Amino acid sequence: MSEILEIAPTFRFQWEEAQDCYVILYPEGMVKLSGSAGEIMKRCDGNKSTGEIIAELETAFPGVDLEDDVRNFIENARDNGWIRYKP
Repeated sequence: MSEILEIAPTFRFQWEEAQDCYVILYPEGMVKLSGSAGEIMKRCDGNKSTGEIIAELETAFPGVDLEDDVRNFIENARDNGWIRYKP
């Protein structure tokens, strides 16, 4: 898959000091993300494909096979509308 991923314009991704985690903000509320979900989301910057995100994470966290987990999270994040393929 070579499509570039970005945060959907109706959502905002940021570090929330009060929650001590990354969050996704939207008009109706907030979703607190796990550490691994935050690491994936911060790489959905409009410049990287799924494969590039996986490669970057496997470099950052050597010795761990992350591909299936990253692909599953990206699929769920797309289903929730948090991220999209860059138009």
